[in-house]
Formats: sequence, structure tokens, C-alpha cells
Amino acid sequence: MDFSIELQDLVSMLMAILCGGIIGFEREYKNKSTGFRTIVLITLGSTIFTIVSRHGVGTDDRISANILTGIGFIGAGVIFKDRMSVMGLTTAAVIWTAAAIGMTTGIGYHSLAFVFTIITLAILVLVEKAEFLIDKTQKNKIININFTSADMTHLVQLEDKIKKLQIRSKRLELYKQKQGLSVVLQLSGVKSNVEKLSEHMITITEISDFH
Repeated sequence: MDFSIELQDLVSMLMAILCGGIIGFEREYKNKSTGFRTIVLITLGSTIFTIVSRHGVGTDDRISANILTGIGFIGAGVIFKDRMSVMGLTTAAVIWTAAAIGMTTGIGYHSLAFVFTIITLAILVLVEKAEFLIDKTQKNKIININFTSADMTHLVQLEDKIKKLQIRSKRLELYKQKQGLSVVLQLSGVKSNVEKLSEHMITITEISDFH
């Protein structure tokens, strides 16, 4: 290996640290589970593996393929699912993108990697603002409500309140349990009205819990 190749690889690794640092700073600033150090290491690691793949004897795409497999395991580790929602998908996508940027620097496309980094940062910053504006005007929510008794009157009264708040609702499930009645509703309306509904349900003694 001559000096020019070693210098190229060094530049690739430094570029990986820079690109990973830019994205990692945004994640760290927003206090995400995958922060500055993690993103930098993912980007740098992908770059190193790509460099090794490029300089190895009889190289093919197996190392690159294994990078994607490994990143998939890391991404899966940051995804959390509860009964009604899935969290961490954006973080997993950022990890996937950071690895792709690292591989881009590893093959020497530094300018392209930097452009990808800026595009990724713009998506993370600007799209969040767009989502905030959308969420402010319209809120879609699936809610599970448990009543203390099987009396349908309480559910009908609640649905009347939902209509008065100008919220569209749809029953997804309705079933009886030992402790009472349970219903799953799909709600759609202005966010402030949906929040008012939640505040109203807190005051209803016939509702044991909702989530």
C-alpha cells in the first residue's frame, strides 16, 4: 500500500467523523437514545469496514452486505413497541442512513457523503417542524377506554361528548371484561379538542383507566 492510498483512507475516516458528528449533534441536542458518540462510531465503523473491503484480496460485496445486516440489528435494538404505538423508528432510520454515509466516505465519495449528511440533517430539522404544524391542526389517536361497568349508557354519553367537541370517532373494538366494558376508539380532530376530551375523561368516575 502506498502513501497516497493511506492518505485517502485517512481523509475518508476524518470525513466520516465529521458527517457522523453533524448528525450525532442533532440527535444529542434532542436527547435521543442514539446520541453523538453512537452515530459517529456507526459512521466511522462503516467507513473502516468499507475501506477494508476495498483493499482486501479478492474483495466482493460480502463485507458491505454484512454492514447492512449488523446495522439492522443495531436499529432493531432502539425500536420500542407498546400496546398502542411504536417508538424509535426515526432513530433506527438515522442509524441506517449514518451507515450509508460512512460507506460512501469509505469508497472515497467525500463530497457526496457531505451532501447526504446535509440532506439528512435538513430532513431531521425541517420535517419535525412540518410534523409539529400538522399535529397542531389535526390529531389522530387510537385510545383504549375501560369502564367500571358493562352499562352502555356511559359509552353513549362519552360519544355524545366527543361529537360536541367536533371530534370524529370510530369504534374499532367493543368487548366485555370481568371488571366492565372496554372499547377502542379511533379519534380524529383538532389537537386542542382531543386534549380537552382527555381532560374530560379524567373526571368521569365510571372510567377506570384509558390509554
